[in-house]
Amino acid sequence: MSGKSAQADATVVRTTRPPEGTWADRWLVLRNRLLGSPLFRRRAAAFVLTRPVAQRQAAALFDLVAGFVYSQVLLACVRLKLFDILAEGPQTPAALAIRLQLTEAAAMRLLQAAVSLRLVQWCSHQRLGLGVLGATMVGNRAIEALIEHHSALYADLTDPVALLRGQAASTHLAAYWPYAATEAPRALVEDKVAAYSALMSASQPLVANEILDAYSLDAHKRLLDVGGGEGSFLLQVASRAPHLQLELFDLPAVATRAQQRFSIQGIAHRTKVTGGDFFHDILPNGADIATLVRVVHDHDDARVMKLLRAVHDALAPGGTLLLAEPMAATVGAEPMGDAYFGFYLLAMGRGQPRTAQQLGAMLQQAGFERIHPLKTRLPLQTGVLVAQVPKKRQIDCTF
Repeated sequence: MSGKSAQADATVVRTTRPPEGTWADRWLVLRNRLLGSPLFRRRAAAFVLTRPVAQRQAAALFDLVAGFVYSQVLLACVRLKLFDILAEGPQTPAALAIRLQLTEAAAMRLLQAAVSLRLVQWCSHQRLGLGVLGATMVGNRAIEALIEHHSALYADLTDPVALLRGQAASTHLAAYWPYAATEAPRALVEDKVAAYSALMSASQPLVANEILDAYSLDAHKRLLDVGGGEGSFLLQVASRAPHLQLELFDLPAVATRAQQRFSIQGIAHRTKVTGGDFFHDILPNGADIATLVRVVHDHDDARVMKLLRAVHDALAPGGTLLLAEPMAATVGAEPMGDAYFGFYLLAMGRGQPRTAQQLGAMLQQAGFERIHPLKTRLPLQTGVLVAQVPKKRQIDCTF
């Protein structure tokens, strides 16, 4: 390039102006300039009317910085069985130090941290008892399993920039969820699926009741759970809807574990288990309702469309699909979708969070109709979409 042409290009760069924004855009620019000003922040913190806002914003930013430490305090409480110990009743710090096998100084450091996070609280006579959040942990093995599992995620996020750039050679989560890192998941043997199957089984009660409270199965006769794992969801269904015939489809090694559980629980006579790969094998057909529980967000768009079409084709005319999983842009839980699941699935190596609108569009493209969301009591952990197969299927006349 000649010096003259380079100078001309530089002139273009200098004189090209960005497009005019809306008034809202201009306000955001002004706001950001003010918030970026140390002088403005000092004055906002000093002025009586703006001081509460400044304090809340400072606390929120610090919580983002310290969030990892908070999670590790929770992990320590779980590993030391602190919540189970305090479930027996309030105890002194000295007594807790002995139970936790910590020095009194170390125990006090953990207990004070737990108090600040509302996991523990001070009671009478200088004793400590369960806090409002700690009380919900007692006997909650599903949450405990998830907290333990997150050690793998934290290890993978040690260098988030390398993860984003694809420079991480391997991740703990990809190894934990082996079907995400192989093109032949059907060939996985039992010892490769045992860990994640057990985790899914432990955490399934968190969502099963949400789904079953939001949708009645009374009008249905046969349910097909696609990607049903060890059968925890169908065990819940079996107790809620004793009239239903139940069918589970998952990878062969996982399906074997489900069959064993059904036999132990005494429902083998009303269940059918099929092993296969839902991206390559034909799903069992004829059910009038199918469920996809925490399956779709593990896969990219092309695979999801293939799966949705397979479920559509497997269902009887007029059949219903329940698609249940945490969804992005959930009101009041926005960070859960794009922040938490966005990075969790990145570390896992496959999948993405999607909004209810995005999933609805994919369901429509797959041939479903009458698509609508159901209200759940805890939308942070479970969103549910209902979709139906047309009663009269369209015949493809293309040649």
